[in-house]
Amino acid sequence: MSFADPQSITISGVTTPLPRVSVGARASDYQSADGLITLKASSSVGSRIRRVLRVDHKKVSADVFLPATNVAKSMSCYLVFDLPADGYTNAEAKAIFDGFRTQFGASSDALITKLLGGES
Repeated sequence: MSFADPQSITISGVTTPLPRVSVGARASDYQSADGLITLKASSSVGSRIRRVLRVDHKKVSADVFLPATNVAKSMSCYLVFDLPADGYTNAEAKAIFDGFRTQFGASSDALITKLLGGES
């Protein structure tokens, strides 16, 4: 089953709609009209269950060595749930995620800011 179509994402105060562009048995892709933002949701099932929600972002900016030349840049940000095939309920996994989200969201996302700065 897929998420609602379209999805949307707000980056730097700008909300971008992401209509579904691909759907498979265990994966769906949602993409902005300009192709610069993609949201992917997927699951794989085996001895472990892996659920992934991923955002890929692309932009064009000046090359640091050749400022007159524009180059494509990209980054990804994703959340992975890696669970054994049995032993954790969805409610238990969600409770662990809630604790994780509270941890990195505390103090105006200070932990994420420090992580992006290279701290561990």
